[in-house]
Amino acid sequence: MSSQTIGQPTWFGHPRGLTVLFLTNMWEQFSYYGMRALLVYFMTKQLLFAQAQASFIYGAYTAAAYFTPILGGVLADRWLGKRRAIVIGASIMAAGHFMMAFDAWFYLALATIALGNGLFLPTLPSQVGDLYERGDARRGWAFNVYYVGINIGGFLAPLICGTVGELYGWHYGFGLAGIGMLLGLAIYVGGQRYLPPEVMPEVMPEVMPDKSAAAPAPQGLGRETILVLTGIGVAVTVFRAAYEQVGNTVALWADSGVDRALGGWTIPMTWFQSLNPLFVMLLTPPLLAYWHRRAAAGADQAPLRRMACGALIVAGAYLLLAAAGLNAGAGATGWIWLVLFFLVLTVGELFILPTGLGLFARLAPRHLGSTTVAAWFLVTFTGSLSAGLVGGLWSRFTPAAFFTLLALFSAIAAGLLWRLNGPMQHAASLQPSMLEPSKR
Repeated sequence: MSSQTIGQPTWFGHPRGLTVLFLTNMWEQFSYYGMRALLVYFMTKQLLFAQAQASFIYGAYTAAAYFTPILGGVLADRWLGKRRAIVIGASIMAAGHFMMAFDAWFYLALATIALGNGLFLPTLPSQVGDLYERGDARRGWAFNVYYVGINIGGFLAPLICGTVGELYGWHYGFGLAGIGMLLGLAIYVGGQRYLPPEVMPEVMPEVMPDKSAAAPAPQGLGRETILVLTGIGVAVTVFRAAYEQVGNTVALWADSGVDRALGGWTIPMTWFQSLNPLFVMLLTPPLLAYWHRRAAAGADQAPLRRMACGALIVAGAYLLLAAAGLNAGAGATGWIWLVLFFLVLTVGELFILPTGLGLFARLAPRHLGSTTVAAWFLVTFTGSLSAGLVGGLWSRFTPAAFFTLLALFSAIAAGLLWRLNGPMQHAASLQPSMLEPSKR
């Protein structure tokens, strides 16, 4: 693989395959977030589902979208191969999006999209690393570029799919999401020649051990490490019960409880879903520079302390909404409060979620890396499912009381994460490989 990447023509200083993967990922994210921006509105306004039922279905769908990649990654690694898994997964997802045009196929469409996502999500990013030699300094930057594609797609989707669905019909919005998925698939298939050749699983050669050097026996996950990871998983599950309300009850509130008037024009309710990826793109560079300066000065935060701070910041974001709802009383809250909420929420998200993913990767022994990181998807699954259950309480509370409850969930998660810092440091001292810096 690596020998064939040397001397390849480049675009913007990187192998051309990175542009192919970037655009494929961007359009897949466009389709996923375009559909998700419409989902809760479609259920409550078109299908006339009760709010609690719609919130639970939303949570169950997003949970399934993060559970299927655990199984899809195994299928890709053992049988299908990366390219075949991506083509099959993208095709299934596109079919699911177009099935959303038929109300009678609603549940089948959601299941189809989740199944396709299971093959697509874990497989595409793994091809980014295949473009570079292990020691290539561009490798780390490549993943940063790839992550930008996620946020560009997530930013554009509510603006385009959301606007079309809201103004011209939900099914047209879902259709645009399907077209976006087909564009991503076409780019991927058309750019195959720029991707490194793939060794299919059934013909993958066995790697013989190097007998010239005495390598230490592979280390497994110790009992303390497993307990720490489990504790982090519980804390992040509690956190996501609050965080995942962004596309659920917060979206419902944007429709019914927010004054969206701007100079005689009404801001489409789906547009607010674009604020989170927009702020991720704007805030990531200064935050990374800040953390780099702190690390250089020897004042870097421990990962769990940083995650705890992020959960507290998110708690503050929901308290901001609670105060806005309380101040508005029976009236509508000004839209500027929702913008401020997304700004504060995104800061907290950048403290906790990327740090958590990197921590799971760092805690894993080398031979259990994929399995341990897959556990992060399992945490996302349990968190999304709990968010669906919590969202069912929306109609039983006033907005101010409900957002205060979400702030409490985030604060509890912060306390759990802060308390786990000591056990995590002790577990790391028992397994030196855990102290190596994460490559993610």
